[in-house]
Amino acid sequence: MAAKFPTDRFDQVPHDLERIGAHRAPRPRGYGWIWVAWCAGAVVVIVGLGALGIFAINGTLNVKLPFSGGSSSATATPTPTPTPTITPAVNPALTLIVLNGTSKAGLAADATTTLKAAGWQNITPANASSTNVKKTMVYYGDPKNVSAALAVSQELAGAPIQETQDFAATGADITVVLGEDYAPTHQ
Repeated sequence: MAAKFPTDRFDQVPHDLERIGAHRAPRPRGYGWIWVAWCAGAVVVIVGLGALGIFAINGTLNVKLPFSGGSSSATATPTPTPTPTITPAVNPALTLIVLNGTSKAGLAADATTTLKAAGWQNITPANASSTNVKKTMVYYGDPKNVSAALAVSQELAGAPIQETQDFAATGADITVVLGEDYAPTHQ
């Protein structure tokens, strides 16, 4: 039989005091649902990333969203608009500069003679700062001069044309840079 001891202050624990020491505090209510929510979120993220990975590998992603509006029928293929054909046109009022981009002497003068015979009037022949240009190019700065640049290109054996502002400081409407591929016609 157990001995009976008189009651003291340790036998009377206040009711508003939670257990401390070797005893665990009670879990808060709904604590288990937090782990369920975290696990469900992780599964959704992993499955979503896996699906996007498969779409990326296959190169297709064709998802029809029900809330995107409109009908679910296939959309009509737009008809391509025809690109306007640019007709080459000589405009004698435009200024041209012809730069020799090679070490061969007289190429700019030869090209100037060819262009003057085609109707161009304001042409300045000069040497380029570089002498190792491989391909002849026709440059224009204003899009409205594209037909004139095409006309210059036709006279120079179909040299490619390009819109650029690189030669704006020269003051010329069209700049021709002659390269190694230019074959003189008047020498």
